[in-house]
Amino acid sequence: MLNNSLVLGIDLGTSGVRIAIINTKKKILFTSSKTYSEGLEISEDWINSLKTLIKEIPKNLKEKLVSCSVAGTSGTLLACKKNGEPIGKALPYFLSFPEYSYEIKKLFKKGCAGSTISGSVGRALRLLTLYGNEIILRHQADWISGWLINNWEFGEEGNNIRMGWEISNRSWPENFKNLKWLKCLPKIIPSGQIMGKICTKKAHELCLPKNLQVIAGTTDSNAGVLATFPNKDDGITILGSTIVIKKFVNNSLSGEGISNHKLLGNWLSGGASNAGAAILLEFFNPEYIEELSKQINPNKSTGLNLLPFSSKGERFPIDDPNLQPKLGPRPVSDSLYLHALLEGLAKIEARGWQKLNELGADLPKQIITVGGGAKNITWKKIREREIGIPIKICNRPPAAGVASIALQGLL
Repeated sequence: MLNNSLVLGIDLGTSGVRIAIINTKKKILFTSSKTYSEGLEISEDWINSLKTLIKEIPKNLKEKLVSCSVAGTSGTLLACKKNGEPIGKALPYFLSFPEYSYEIKKLFKKGCAGSTISGSVGRALRLLTLYGNEIILRHQADWISGWLINNWEFGEEGNNIRMGWEISNRSWPENFKNLKWLKCLPKIIPSGQIMGKICTKKAHELCLPKNLQVIAGTTDSNAGVLATFPNKDDGITILGSTIVIKKFVNNSLSGEGISNHKLLGNWLSGGASNAGAAILLEFFNPEYIEELSKQINPNKSTGLNLLPFSSKGERFPIDDPNLQPKLGPRPVSDSLYLHALLEGLAKIEARGWQKLNELGADLPKQIITVGGGAKNITWKKIREREIGIPIKICNRPPAAGVASIALQGLL
């Protein structure tokens, strides 16, 4: 790989797409983002947003690109024809189908990442009920990678953990062998492996180099972790629509709601809550949140114990599909209410770090935070008070993290 070569990272999140171009020294040379027009359920929106962003890349950077890698929301699942053509809307990662809980339990041993009601199997069963067994099922990042190479055969292992893929023995669970719909699932390859070359038609349409290699990426939260360039003692919190916490560990952890990924040769364990910054936007717009945050004393407790979920159900630090949100009583003061919501979210994060510690991970010496919520200094101070660990903010976008996989994949 030549020193002047560049790589592209594509990160599909809950609300939109971001891209980043980095050089061999991991320096960001270009980044851009676009919000979905219609939402996470519309695969056409993923493509249109991505096309817009790629067309904006300056020509002098585009022609030096040698590889790209894609990250997507873990668990967002799309039914397609075998040629990759989407059938209906995607089912987002936060939709669960409790009616399939008996079938899911029969497939898994307790504690497997795919065994929870928030895993992908419930969404898969829903899509199979709607469209039959002659379809293929692809998670968001795998479908976009397939679109680039015009081959939907493959799936990256981290993006399929919530479907039940077991990284430790690199196989689907034993009980999957008799499934009628096993053929609907992708052929799994590790993160960092070459998936294929961009297809000629896409290279021409997007004005990308015809030899561009597409490297198996990771999930959007893992991309956020990689963007921080963490040390072994660091914990990483991604404050996006949901709260995700991750830490590199010596051995994979086992517990409900826990996911274990193998990233650049190391185990990365963690969990994702259904709670996060999305709830704040249900009550206040971003400008008002910024204004109200200045009125909050982060060293004081509100005494209001809120559970700020957007809808019922939690997956981590506890796995309970029936857990109800607690969003009241709402005080008259907007700044006090925002304070209580931020405090409730910080308590969930604190319980998450305690849970990882109980399962065998060392508590981090510092927490590095990425994502939209990382910018809020008041929230940072509330989190430090609740968690008791120093927090550092990282502004590098997750797209730069997934770009580093594209870099590694060619070394």
